[in-house]
Amino acid sequence: MKGDDEDERTLGEGQYLRLVERRGWEFVHRFGCTGVVVIVAFTPSDHLLLVEQHRPAVSKRVIELPAGLVGDTAPLRGEALVDAARRELVEETGYEAATLAALAESPTAVGLSSERITFFEARDLTKVGPGGGDHTESIVVHEVARGELMSFLARKQREGLLIDYKIYAGLYLVAAGPSLA
Repeated sequence: MKGDDEDERTLGEGQYLRLVERRGWEFVHRFGCTGVVVIVAFTPSDHLLLVEQHRPAVSKRVIELPAGLVGDTAPLRGEALVDAARRELVEETGYEAATLAALAESPTAVGLSSERITFFEARDLTKVGPGGGDHTESIVVHEVARGELMSFLARKQREGLLIDYKIYAGLYLVAAGPSLA
């Protein structure tokens, strides 16, 4: 709605997040970035690339699709979504994509956050590095055969890890085909 920001009151602010209230509803704005990208990438041998990392907000290790923030540091201001997807895929998995196709944009948690993510499908991958994230991350890369994905995820869940729902959403979007031009 037009004028929504005028009705907004800041309740608290950290280095990256602002807790706000708008007409009785409390939620979080992420500032200092222009979006989030999530990448669905299958290797030439038909293995889905997944990453595993500890997430402080849930105090657990989580299995996720490669993902990251867009334009979140001074050198990356103005970064295009597709460029961020390409950068994050290499950083986190060590794979580079010849083609990235936007699949869909969606809010992450409509009752909690203003954040939006854009899903990309990565095609024609080439291994160019080790992956594992940047100097602030400790990421384990998993290459999981398509036919073994559900058993892999079930095993990881039994081991006490959490499974990010965006894996299932990303797989659905790839099967459905690109919806963004």
